[in-house]
Amino acid sequence: MTPVLWAAGGTGFTFLMTTLGASVVFFFRKDVNQSVQRIFLGFAAGVMIAASVWSLLIPAIEEAEASGTPGWIPSAGGFVLGVLFLILLDTLLPHLHPDMNGRGANEAEGLSSTWKRTTLLVMAVTLHNIPEGMAVGLAFALAAQHGSDPSLYTAAMALAIGIGIQNFPEGAAISLPLRQEGLSTGKAFLRGSMSGIVEPIFGILTVIVAGSIQPLMPWLLSFAAGAMMYVVVEELIPEAHLGEHSNVGTLGVMFGFLIMMILDVALG
Repeated sequence: MTPVLWAAGGTGFTFLMTTLGASVVFFFRKDVNQSVQRIFLGFAAGVMIAASVWSLLIPAIEEAEASGTPGWIPSAGGFVLGVLFLILLDTLLPHLHPDMNGRGANEAEGLSSTWKRTTLLVMAVTLHNIPEGMAVGLAFALAAQHGSDPSLYTAAMALAIGIGIQNFPEGAAISLPLRQEGLSTGKAFLRGSMSGIVEPIFGILTVIVAGSIQPLMPWLLSFAAGAMMYVVVEELIPEAHLGEHSNVGTLGVMFGFLIMMILDVALG
């Protein structure tokens, strides 16, 4: 149960940060400034890129090589499967991305649905949170499998901190548009918060699978990396530069990458 408890703690922290971000709706009811939104989106992208490399792909390669398997096989194979998994979810799950003015875009993605716009907005952020929860959960599962190496726990904590930091503006980025769509402040907060509940759910489920079939760990780590990179390239970076060439969006990516890299290297 130790890996599960660690994963629950790590993903619980990231969920808490999403909830804190969603609480911004109680204090700030206006549209989000476009430059601020670009910075937040870019920052989230930078964190996820760095986390995919340092916290997921490199450990996956090291784990595979330690077991006598060429490191590139599970790292590349898991990465591709993670991308395909997110493409499948993106294609099937109805969702609607907020635009730069804090309101929903006009056309929903995924299968046609009778869901309300507010539900579609929540589903878009929920898609982002699935690979984040898997990544944090797997980092703690890897640490638990190598209990004699405390640096793996600090590396997992660094990942949870990095994901948590970028979850704060993400929580605000969903609760504020929901308020603009006409929901009450309380409902906008609750739905914004609940968009992050998939992180502990998928984090714990992934740890249970990894613990029961330990040789899958390199594949699962790479799977989470591929899923996160799909979110970055398909959604976060284009949205951070939406409408015009954006230096602030680019700087947000660089800053997010730098922060996550420092956290991982300094604590790991």
